[in-house]
Amino acid sequence: MTWFAPLKAPALLTLPLLISVSFSEACFDFLSARQSSALRGLDMFNPARAIEAMQVMNASLRNPLFGAVYFGMPFALTLAVVMMAVLRARVAAAVLGLGLAVHMIGVFGGIVAPNVPLNRELAAVDARAPGGHTIWRAYSTRWQSANLIRMIAAGGSLMLVAATLTAAVQNRRRS
Repeated sequence: MTWFAPLKAPALLTLPLLISVSFSEACFDFLSARQSSALRGLDMFNPARAIEAMQVMNASLRNPLFGAVYFGMPFALTLAVVMMAVLRARVAAAVLGLGLAVHMIGVFGGIVAPNVPLNRELAAVDARAPGGHTIWRAYSTRWQSANLIRMIAAGGSLMLVAATLTAAVQNRRRS
């Protein structure tokens, strides 16, 4: 018996799962890119330039593409959870629900709690003011620590969602 028994749904019903996987992957990729290279690269700059660059990067995130992916993922995943529950694919609904919880607590909670306040503080900093080195080091260290947690949560959520999609595809092949 598979996770999806008795699921014998049309392919269209896998659309919320596909969107959830795609958006989960995009969130994970974004957070891991910032973790693995962006902030580390900025740490190699002159602190004034690093502050200015991060201020610009943070401001540039207010765009429709980022918003659609970052905020659309929980909606698509919620739809997938509901769809699986309606189809009585209880294990799939539970796994997707766990993926949603991990995403909301670790990724959304992680941005609201530490990263947004840090970004607001940095936005108010005059990059040319004395003490830029100290300001940047404190910001970068705290920001990277918080982002690491968000990245791990995004990866965990992605794995849960992808596992469910994989089971759905395998179940359709058996049908």
